[in-house]
Amino acid sequence: MRLPSKRRCAIEEDGKKMDQAPPFRNPFVHVLKFSPLEKAKIALMTVTLFPIRLLIAAFMMLLAWPFAFLASVGRSETTVEPQCLWRRVVDIILKIIMRVMWFAGGFHWMTVKGRRALPAEAPILTLAPHSSYFDAIPVTMTMASIVMKAESKDIPLWGTLIKFIRPVFVSRSDQDSRKKTVEEIKRRAHSGGEWPQIMIFPEGTCTNRSCLITFKPGAFIPAVPVQPVVIRYPNKLDSITWTWQGPGAFEILWLTLCQLHNEFVVEFLPIYTPSEEEKKNPALYAINVRRVMAKALGVPITDYSFEDCQLAMAEGQLRLPVDTCLLEFSKLARRLGLKPRNTEKVLQDYGNRARKLEGQKLDLDDFAQFLDVPVSEMLRDMFALFDEHEDNCMDIREYVIALSVICRPAKTLETMKLAFKMFEAEEDGAITEMELAVILKTALGVTHLSVSRLFTAIDPEDTGKLTFDKFRCFVEQHPDFSEEYLYAENAGLSSGSCHTHHTEPSLSSRKLRGTASNKTANGICPDFSPKDHDGTRDGLFKKHN
Repeated sequence: MRLPSKRRCAIEEDGKKMDQAPPFRNPFVHVLKFSPLEKAKIALMTVTLFPIRLLIAAFMMLLAWPFAFLASVGRSETTVEPQCLWRRVVDIILKIIMRVMWFAGGFHWMTVKGRRALPAEAPILTLAPHSSYFDAIPVTMTMASIVMKAESKDIPLWGTLIKFIRPVFVSRSDQDSRKKTVEEIKRRAHSGGEWPQIMIFPEGTCTNRSCLITFKPGAFIPAVPVQPVVIRYPNKLDSITWTWQGPGAFEILWLTLCQLHNEFVVEFLPIYTPSEEEKKNPALYAINVRRVMAKALGVPITDYSFEDCQLAMAEGQLRLPVDTCLLEFSKLARRLGLKPRNTEKVLQDYGNRARKLEGQKLDLDDFAQFLDVPVSEMLRDMFALFDEHEDNCMDIREYVIALSVICRPAKTLETMKLAFKMFEAEEDGAITEMELAVILKTALGVTHLSVSRLFTAIDPEDTGKLTFDKFRCFVEQHPDFSEEYLYAENAGLSSGSCHTHHTEPSLSSRKLRGTASNKTANGICPDFSPKDHDGTRDGLFKKHN
């Protein structure tokens, strides 16, 4: 698989450009590199400034607890009480305490641009890009409500502070929680400003701020005016970003507290009032608000989404490299509606049909006929991923393998079994080394892959053939076979990234080994978009922190 050097922008039905080309950097990856001077500075700060700042921050949290507790006593979850004098005083005290906490963490001054709208003007604030738990700064500045998972309120100390801002809770144990959450947001949004504003991060997960990924429609379903709010951290060393792959939670805290000064800029953009069409179509509303925010930030937009983040986080034996083309494939498959609900049945049907073709190459029209979809610009982009030699033909078996990976990323053996079935010879049910290379490079979403060491290890008798049973036995004995045989043998794989326009040397020089092993359970916002608006398939695993 490969991304063509020249890509078309996806087009909406009305002819408008839907998004731009994929970002220069994988939005779910953050790489930190330190100069010798920076390492020495961090070492010095670790034994001097870091423990002091950590203690002050912890003390401020403890100091805030009794005030939050008193203000939360006797509160109703369904009605909002008048903001009497003593509650206003408590609100001011808590804001001061939180500001001291951030000051102690190195955020000595914060730049605020624009004017924050009143709750009656814009009951919902949409914040982006979401890149770190430090994005809580605007929450403590405004004491606006947020959407939180219900389990958070039971955390000692933290739960009391959270309850003070009257969040909207999402329960993972309640099947109707998403619907109830959207209804509660609607109720508050249409209260005429009686309830506090609700801050929502519509991206739903953390990125490295290189682009704006797909906005979930939950914040836009109430069809009320929203105020877009953009966040920037213009620091020389980006110790803030907390993505699915990169420094973990404590490492981010440690590195940030070791900086002498951390800059933070929040900009309140003009209120966005939806048109009648946008009120009826939350997805369109979300797209247009994202365009406004991306223009203010000066960053591209892309249709990568929370699902793509989960694809990269999957716990299968094959961990995707940083620059895998499967993220682009997943985006196109989602927008073309090609991700089946009945996954197993559809994949088996595709596999049987692909096997009968016996490796026959298909052109674009044949590809469209195989999928039973019309030829479109998006389908051309998908076809180009598999048209590696630019000769207007592709092997449909590679499409089936890629679809299997994005539909069931944690089931590596199931994908491999399907692939073997399509490639194996009828007389002995085996495949060759070249065919194994095609299967694995497609499953990883890369252009080139050497499998010589792996094939030799599975086939010590040097028969030149490999059956699925032999492959499965080897994988069961070597569950980390990809790190040991593929990543080691293809150490320079990332430098030949499928993103041919890649310009970030710090990413393109990363070894594939590092892309798979350093996963961290980084923060993801609770998803409350109902399934009829979200399009998320049933049973999709959500990883929370």
